[in-house]
Parts: sequence; C-alpha cells; structure tokens
Amino acid sequence: LGTRIDCLPPVNPMREFTLTRRFDSHPFIPKTENMKEACEEIFNIQVCGLAKRMVHTNSRKVIIGISGGLDSTLALLVAVRTFDKLGFDRKGIVGVTMPGFGTTDRTYRNAMTLMKNLDITIHEINIAASVLQHFKDIGHDATVHDVTYENAQARERTQILMDLSNQLGGLVIGTGDLSELALGWGTYNGDHMSMYAVNVSVPKTLVRVLVEHEAGLASGKLREVLLDILDTPVSPELLPPKDGVISQKTEDLVGPYELHDFFLFQMLRYGSSPRKIYRLACRAFAGVYDGATVKKWLITFLRRFFTQQFKRSCLPDGPKTGSVAVSPRGDLRMPSDAVSRIWLEEAEAL
Repeated sequence: LGTRIDCLPPVNPMREFTLTRRFDSHPFIPKTENMKEACEEIFNIQVCGLAKRMVHTNSRKVIIGISGGLDSTLALLVAVRTFDKLGFDRKGIVGVTMPGFGTTDRTYRNAMTLMKNLDITIHEINIAASVLQHFKDIGHDATVHDVTYENAQARERTQILMDLSNQLGGLVIGTGDLSELALGWGTYNGDHMSMYAVNVSVPKTLVRVLVEHEAGLASGKLREVLLDILDTPVSPELLPPKDGVISQKTEDLVGPYELHDFFLFQMLRYGSSPRKIYRLACRAFAGVYDGATVKKWLITFLRRFFTQQFKRSCLPDGPKTGSVAVSPRGDLRMPSDAVSRIWLEEAEAL
C-alpha cells in the first residue's frame, strides 16, 4: 500500500508474446460430459422464471407469436414445459402465426406443424391487409422496401399479440434472444417488447443447442419439424421471398452469430478490449475466419452494441440463465448515450 507509483517499472502494453492457451470458440455452450443435464438445467431456469411470473400474476394463459424460427420455437417449448409443470392445460398457450410479405411456405408450415404437435391453441392472422392500410395511413409507398416497410410488420405483429393478451387475459411471452439484444437486431416496440421474455439471456448459439436437445427427446412429426427448424436459415422474413425461398438472411447482414457471441462473452464477462478480443477470436476461430473477417464483424458488433443500448434500457423482465446478461436491472448499467469512439478507433486500427 505504501509503494510510490513513480517507483514502479513502466508497462509496455504493446509487448509481443506467443499466445499458447486455447480459447473456446463457443463459450456460452456448456462444457460437460453430460450435455443433457446441462440443457435441462437451463430449461429449468427458464421454466421456473415463467412459472413464478404466471403464479404471481394469477395467469393461466400465455400468448406467443410463432414464426417457425429458432427463437419462437424455444419460447414455445419453455411455455409447454411450464404449463406441464404447473399442471395447466396446454390449450392455455395461444400460439399466433402472423404471415406477412416475407413469410415462406417452409416457415409457415413449420410453425403450424409445431403448434399442432404440441397440442396448443392456434391462431392464424395474416397481417398483409392491415400493414398495407397502415402504409396508406402514413403515406408510405409499399413498393419501397426500407426500414419503415420492415418495422411496420414487426410492430403490427406485436400490436396483435398485445391486444389478444387483453382479450384473452394472458401474458405476451417474448422470444428475442441475448445475441439479438447485443446487436439491437429487433424492432423497438415491436418484437423488442413483451410481458415476460424467456430467452432474454440465452444467446443464439445456445438457443440452437437447446432446440437440438429437445429434438433429441422428441419423436415422430415433432422431431421432424424441430430438425427442419434447426436447418432453416435465421431470418426476420420481412422482405418478400425470392422464388419461394428466404431472401433475407440475418447472418449475411450482421455477421455470424458465433463470432458475435464470442465478442459479447469476452467483453462483458472479462471486460476485454477490442485488441484483446480480436486476438483471442483469431486464435479461437483459426481456420474458420481470417483476421480481416474477424475485424470486420468486430467493428460491426461494437458499433451496434453501443448505438442500440436504448433498446436494452427498457427490456421486459426475464430469467438469467448464465453469467452474461444485459438486463438494465443489475447486469448492464450502461447509459444509452455511451460513446463508442475509443472502442471503434482501437478496432479500426487493428
């Protein structure tokens, strides 16, 4: 305690050295011989969180938007487990599929098959007419496929879910995951909003593992549809498909989720700088991504992480399943106006 600072030897932060340690490229995925047990523990955290909220609010119904994608599938599986745990009738789970301009036959079919095989209540509401009317009301050209075109669909879907919640007396369950929150890949007051968000601390790489786990426990049509959902490209499906195939692939736009999950873990769990994150990622993903690719998506991650904090500042409640989360109520007390300049300058100079 009595050491004078000016007597300490100088520190050279640029000192070169050989990195010999190995780094896990998928840090959010449990490293255990018993993966089944690890997945069940994560499911139990999600289930207990939702069960407590339902008991606390005296609710016996939930409303979930089902897209045929990974996130809504996991949220629905959590809801089914919760209802079974509480001894509630699964018909109290209202799955709502809302086809729009970008919905493909594949995702629509998977959404319907999933809900039928889980024996829940099914609502189908096509949003095309209501969104076109909204475009007319605000004077937007429906042939212009910009952010207004996309976000209007997401907000229309959320309005439907919220109004059904009032009508039926149930909680709207959010489906968005931790990776999307880190990148701000969601529509503010659209899919960003719910009454309880069960996937809020589950990153995309782990979402996939949990759905794979559930597929391993299932059989027949349920197993088939879960495997096809796992094989479907991640997409918000807000732009019209091309020849019936998904035209908007998320990872083509914002980058590989496995890289973003690695960046997120290293930054929030260990407080690593861009330079360190870059070096660790290059080593962890050697032979998969080159340095230029890592740098490109690291800059994207940092830019989006800082600019999209306003969406995380008003997150719905949700359970914490691991050591990294972005809840403003304890895990990430970060101002929405935080400046990213120093971080981006370091990343761009790599």
